[in-house]
Amino acid sequence: MESVILQIAARHMRPLLVILSLVVLYRGHNEPGGGFIGGLMLGAAYILFAMGFGVQKTQKSIPVSPVILTGIGLLLALASGLIAVLMGHVFMTGEWTTLFSGTSFELKLGTPLLFDLGVYFTVAGMLMLVMFSIMEE
Repeated sequence: MESVILQIAARHMRPLLVILSLVVLYRGHNEPGGGFIGGLMLGAAYILFAMGFGVQKTQKSIPVSPVILTGIGLLLALASGLIAVLMGHVFMTGEWTTLFSGTSFELKLGTPLLFDLGVYFTVAGMLMLVMFSIMEE
């Protein structure tokens, strides 16, 4: 049985939860939060949408399959550690670079953010995989 109220809420909450999950992901770079909580929020956004519109329609609206999302996340997390090894340091040592240095928009990026992004994708992909399979039964 379809709930119009749940569909309206899901349609409006999904973009808000996705944006909020990205904020939590980036904030966790130096503060509590990060990839795990952001990934849970991203997965929850699509689970809420699946509750309102069904798993089939939700899977069609996701740009990347949850299996591929999980794989990309695992590869990013591994790559964040291997970058340090390639630079001659211990595995998972933080490496940093600055983009746009010398300008007013100086941006410091490092491998911890890459690791958080890997965790973000892995958690979101696994959560969607498990919940979608439960919801289909």
